[in-house]
Amino acid sequence: MLEVSGLRVSYGGINAVKGIDFAVRAGEMVTLIGANGAGKTTTLKALTGLLRPVAGAVRYNGEDIVAVPVYQRVKMGIALVPEGRGIFPRLTVEENLDMGGYVRNDVAAIRADRDHVYALFPRLAERRRQTGGTLSGGEQQMLAIGRAMMSRPRLLLLDEPSMGLAPLMVQKIFATIRAIAAEGVTIMLVEQNARLALEVCQRGYVMESGEITLHDNAQALLANPQVRRAYLGEDA
Repeated sequence: MLEVSGLRVSYGGINAVKGIDFAVRAGEMVTLIGANGAGKTTTLKALTGLLRPVAGAVRYNGEDIVAVPVYQRVKMGIALVPEGRGIFPRLTVEENLDMGGYVRNDVAAIRADRDHVYALFPRLAERRRQTGGTLSGGEQQMLAIGRAMMSRPRLLLLDEPSMGLAPLMVQKIFATIRAIAAEGVTIMLVEQNARLALEVCQRGYVMESGEITLHDNAQALLANPQVRRAYLGEDA
């Protein structure tokens, strides 16, 4: 579904992503792990068009989309849940969800998808008339994921969904991510909690200083001495 080759991204004089290659097959859950500043978020922004690469190709279902504008990528089925959630704090939960479907005009299907989001996140249904800024951090993360789901993504990009959340809320969020994947949505996950990311995904890539330094199936990465030392806080 997604094939990235020779991707280079620079901004503010910084060469943040240095010619990386990776791929995600349809139906997979793939994670990109690495330390702060490794280039993970920059990579996701390049995939969505928020940052323009200086070199390389991004192929989505065989089509190079580097020149495709952001809104058109949403229509093609690519959705991002950004780091920090990025909800609209003055809009209600329901209005935030409706914004997720802004590229669509199938009113009945939008309503059905909103009901589906409420089924995935019952707490959002309870708070549908509340403004987004009054929600807890975990509820805002639910809302950010729900808003992305309203565009009917085929490829869902998740940037640090566990950031700042209590352990119980992290479990709830990741249980829902698994449920979304079970519905056939392909997922690429950027996550600081490397153990959790590798436990839920099939494959993983390790990014260091703008480069992919290691990739393997998730279980092999969990057992890798280098990964255990650097990202799992264990002695190998």
